[in-house]
Amino acid sequence: MNLDLLNEEQKRAVDITEGPLLVLAGAGSGKTRVLTTKVAYLILEKKINPENILAITFTNKAAKEMKERILDMVGYIGFKIQISTFHSFGLTILKKHYEKLGLSRNFTILDSDDSNVLIKNILKDLNYDENYRAIKSIISNNKNALIDSYDYERFVSNDYEKMILEIYRKYEERLKRNNSVDFDDLLMLPIVLFRKYPEILKEYQEQYKYILIDEYQDTNEAQYLLAKMISAKYKNICVVGDDSQSIYSWRGSNYRNILNFEKDYPDCKTVYLEQNYRSTKTIIEASNELIKNNVHRKDKNLWTENEDGVKIEYHTALNEKDEAYYVIQEINKLVDKGIKLNDIAILYRTNAQSQNLEKELVLSNIPYRVVGSVYFYSRKEIKDLMAYLKLIYNKDDDVSLTRIINVPRRKIGKTTLDKLRNRAVELNCSMYEAIESGKELEFKKLIENLRNKKDEMTLVNFIDLVLEESGLVKELEEEKTIESETRIENLYEFKTIAYQFEENYGIISLEDFLEEISLVADITEYKDNDGITLMTIHSAKGLEFDNVFIVGMEESIFPHFNSFESNEQLEEERRLCYVAITRAKKRLWLVNAEVRTIYGNKVKNPESRFIGEIDTKHLNSDKKIESISNKIDENVEYNIGDHIVFDMYGEGVIVGIKDRVLTVAFKHPYGIKMLIKGHKNIRKV
Repeated sequence: MNLDLLNEEQKRAVDITEGPLLVLAGAGSGKTRVLTTKVAYLILEKKINPENILAITFTNKAAKEMKERILDMVGYIGFKIQISTFHSFGLTILKKHYEKLGLSRNFTILDSDDSNVLIKNILKDLNYDENYRAIKSIISNNKNALIDSYDYERFVSNDYEKMILEIYRKYEERLKRNNSVDFDDLLMLPIVLFRKYPEILKEYQEQYKYILIDEYQDTNEAQYLLAKMISAKYKNICVVGDDSQSIYSWRGSNYRNILNFEKDYPDCKTVYLEQNYRSTKTIIEASNELIKNNVHRKDKNLWTENEDGVKIEYHTALNEKDEAYYVIQEINKLVDKGIKLNDIAILYRTNAQSQNLEKELVLSNIPYRVVGSVYFYSRKEIKDLMAYLKLIYNKDDDVSLTRIINVPRRKIGKTTLDKLRNRAVELNCSMYEAIESGKELEFKKLIENLRNKKDEMTLVNFIDLVLEESGLVKELEEEKTIESETRIENLYEFKTIAYQFEENYGIISLEDFLEEISLVADITEYKDNDGITLMTIHSAKGLEFDNVFIVGMEESIFPHFNSFESNEQLEEERRLCYVAITRAKKRLWLVNAEVRTIYGNKVKNPESRFIGEIDTKHLNSDKKIESISNKIDENVEYNIGDHIVFDMYGEGVIVGIKDRVLTVAFKHPYGIKMLIKGHKNIRKV
């Protein structure tokens, strides 16, 4: 197998196949190429049975790309390799051993919204007026730390924790009664299984003799332990990651897992991938200068053979509006030079920062897309349709039943639902089984009818049938609004997903289809098109753009004020900044504002400490604090009767002038408006 396309350290990472291996891969250092080549090398050169290889990554998209690359290298035999996310791998274990965990074969997976509904119902049943999201977060964090409700009891020391324990126990009971698992269970339950049945663990240890894990710095306790248990016998475990890009502590990841890998495996070999193929020397040196301020890190130093490139632009605007306008001006300069819009990204620390940018982009008629704001599968109409499909597949799914028993409206109210829920508790059965009469019985007959037909037709035709017989589309059609039309289009788009599933896999299976869409976590509402990309820095990880703007570079914004509580949190903010900087390939802008309006109050924050941690030789600083967005041209003369054009209202006639105010008559529907003389949006005709 030819490894000539790899550098020396990449070759070394591929060639070490026996024993534990830590590959510390800096940003843009070609880690994906190393991982895929290593899998191919195991099969083609070391003659390892592909069924003995387990390759784990963190997103469905990354797993799909890895699979495609490996198939290109090794051919059809690559289908025998287990390449998946941790959650998908956990699901394969549960599907094989569901009985030993007290589940029936047709168990369903609750997504985060479904789990929230279940928590809300439990809070209502127990008469607690609490934040269900906070409760769910506590339960989720405990599950990822492998603490079930019985373990949690040991930590209870106050009334609030007693309440959490009560809710946690009820939550586990409801999941079991509903024959359901949540996303956290996909990681936790395999470990429970292995601890309870060591002989099953031995089977997996024998099957997966070679384990490769991508983005190891993002593993939580459950993922860490799952990998450690399966690799314990042969210890042929290769983990790849970058401690400097660990930015997900808020969802349970622990960067110490990668820092401590050499302690966990004393005979571990370590390879540093430090050559960057993505960015200019200026950008790489700036990122090194920034991250060296973190104490808890592996001592590595990125370098590149790429050109020096231009300096990083650092601009301080007057306020958040000027900040946005400055970015628009710079984008227009890039466009004038022939740069494509999809080669440009604007990154920010929090979603709330996007509104001024979006407004200026709209006014400037520049197409854009916001990544990660609204997800297709989170839309109400899609959630409703999925609930129908889940209930049809698993009639014991109380969460799905509760969601759709009155969707569309069937005059089944809260009182009826409460009675039904209480009856289910008394009979120790699902709510579906407890239905005996009334409008709810008509609903039950509808579901039964659909259950009987689900195996008689294609997924697309079956979804069509569900949409028709449930009345989901009919109710929306009767609304006759633009919003309802959009929702109908979304429901029909769901049929496209079903069609693609059938095309991709060649199977017609409601079970597999539900598993597939339940595991998808990174499909957003937009379709790829030519436009500026706006996103939070967390969403940008793993992506790259020729031109990157990072806005809001101020203390309390970035680093975020929540990080001021501890050095550990502040170090994660610095890692986040490191990720942001290394997204840029050719040009980088760091932008902030002298004054910013936050929650209705004007605040003057100092510049971000991260700016000061970059050597000034890499920065082209522009700190002219003046308004450029609302620039007033006092030299323009206006007279009554002059015709002007205003961006928002079109053409109008000046009918009055007083001091700095113009009174302008516009066509219907705008009428008389007052404008500031000399504003940039006013042009004399």
